[in-house]
Amino acid sequence: MKYASWVIAIAAGMMGSGAMADDQEKQLNLFNWTDYMDPGIIADFEAETGIDVVQNYYNSNAEMLAKLNAGGDAQYDIVIPSDYFVPRLIGAKLIQPLVPEGQSQQGQALRGIDNIMSDFRHPAYDPEDIYTVPYQWGVTGIVYNTDTFPDPEPSWGLLYDPAVNADYPFALLKGDAQFTFSTLCAYLGEGFDCVGQAPWVEAAKLVVATRERDNFVGFVDATATIEQIASGVIHAGIAYNGDLAGKQSEDPELYGNIGFFVPREGSQRWVDVMAIPARAPHPDNARRFIEYLLRPDVAAQLSNYNLYTSPNAAAQPMLSAELREPPVMPDADTRSRLSLTPSVDGEQLQLLQQLWSEARSR
Repeated sequence: MKYASWVIAIAAGMMGSGAMADDQEKQLNLFNWTDYMDPGIIADFEAETGIDVVQNYYNSNAEMLAKLNAGGDAQYDIVIPSDYFVPRLIGAKLIQPLVPEGQSQQGQALRGIDNIMSDFRHPAYDPEDIYTVPYQWGVTGIVYNTDTFPDPEPSWGLLYDPAVNADYPFALLKGDAQFTFSTLCAYLGEGFDCVGQAPWVEAAKLVVATRERDNFVGFVDATATIEQIASGVIHAGIAYNGDLAGKQSEDPELYGNIGFFVPREGSQRWVDVMAIPARAPHPDNARRFIEYLLRPDVAAQLSNYNLYTSPNAAAQPMLSAELREPPVMPDADTRSRLSLTPSVDGEQLQLLQQLWSEARSR
C-alpha cells in the first residue's frame, strides 16, 4: 500500500508539473512602450489562441535595453525597439532571428509578412529582415502652446535658441543620446542624420548650454510633455505626432491649444519594430502573436487605436480618415525633411555615450 501510495503521489506530481508546463506554454510576455497596444487586440488574441498575454512597459529605448541586459532577454517574448536601436540589440546578442535557422532554410517565413510595404522592407538596421517586423511608424517634432507662440518659426530654435524663447519653460525628450544629438546637429546645420566626433562634440556643448538656461525644466517623455503643455507647466517640448493626435482626439478642449511642427532643419521618421529576445521563454507564441498583428484588420485596429500610421499595405483601406492627414500622415514637404536615425555601434557608440554622460553631468 505504501508503495502504491508513493507511485500515485509521484504520478500526481508529474501530472501537476505537466499542467504547470502547459500553463507556461500558454503565456506570452510582451514588453512594450506604455499605452501602445489596443487592449481589444490582446483580448481577441487570448480568446482565439488560449494564450495569456502578460504586459510590462517602458518609456524609452534606453530603459528597454537596460532591462534586457539585466536578464530580460530570458524573461520577455516580444520587445518593441525603435529602428536605430536594433543593431545594438543584434550586436549584444539580445534578440534572435524571427524564424529559426532550420526553418528559414526551408523557406518558412512568417505568415502575413508580404503585407508589409516595400518602403519598410530590407531597412538599413535589418537589411535581410531577419530580426524585426515593423510595428508602427511616425514622426518626431516640436509641440508648443499656441497661445504662447501663436506663429513660431518651424525651427529647433524654439528649444535651443535663447533669443527665441528666453523665459517660457521648456523640456527636451527623455531618452538616449543619439536622438538629442541628432536634433542639435540639425539645428547646427549638420543634418539630423549626422554621425561623428566633430558634430557630436558641438552637440554636447549645446546640451550643456541648454541645461544651464533658467527656463529649461529637464528631460520629459513624449506623453508627459503634451500633458505638461496642456496644464501650463511647460510651453514647448518634443513629442510624437501620433501621441498628440491621440490626446487631441481624447479631449479636444484640453489639448486644443497645442501645435505641432516638424522643424525645417529636419527631424526623425521613426519605425518601431517587433523583435524576439534571445532567450525568450515562449518564442513560438511570440511568432504567433506577430503573425496575428500582421493580419490587415488587426494592423488597422492597432493604428486606429494608437493613431500612428501602419506599415501594413493591406491595412491602409481600413485606417480611419485622420490617419491619412497631417500631423499623423506627413505631407510631401514634411516627408522630404525626415530621416531615419543612423545606427551606430563599436567605438562610435562608446564615443556617443561618453559625450552624453559628460554633457548630462556638467
